[in-house]
Amino acid sequence: MPDDYRALAAFRHSICSYIRFSKRYVHNAGLEPRQYQLLLALKGTPKDTRLRIADLAHQLQIQHHSAAELVNRSEEAGWVHRERGTRDRREVLLRLTPAGDEVKKNLVKVHLGEVIARGPDLLKALQTVLSRERATPRIAK
Repeated sequence: MPDDYRALAAFRHSICSYIRFSKRYVHNAGLEPRQYQLLLALKGTPKDTRLRIADLAHQLQIQHHSAAELVNRSEEAGWVHRERGTRDRREVLLRLTPAGDEVKKNLVKVHLGEVIARGPDLLKALQTVLSRERATPRIAK
C-alpha cells in the first residue's frame, strides 16, 4: 500500500509540475491558461468538424457560460472567430484566426519541448503506477 501512495504521489507531482510550467509560461505570453487550451482545442479538432461552444465546454471541463465568456475574451483578443451555423442558426461555431494560429504555434513549440524534457520522469511515474499488480477498484465517472 505505501508503494501505491508513493507511485501516485510521484505521478501527480510530474503532472502538476508540467501544468505549473504551462500556466506560468502562458501567463507570461499574455494569455490565460484556458485561452491556450481553447487554441489547442480548435487546432486539434478534425478538419471536417467545427467546434461549438458546447463542445469546447465539454473538452475543457467547464460550464457552457464559462466557455462562452472564454470565447468572448479570445475573440476580443483576435484569436478566435465565431460564426452562426448554416443548418441551425442557433448554433455558434468557432474557428481559429490567423493571429490565434500564430500565438498557438509559438506556445506549442515551447510546450512540446517541455514535454520532451519532462517525458522520461513522467513516463517512469506513469509506468510505476500502471505496474501495480494488485487490482484496484475503479470509481465510476
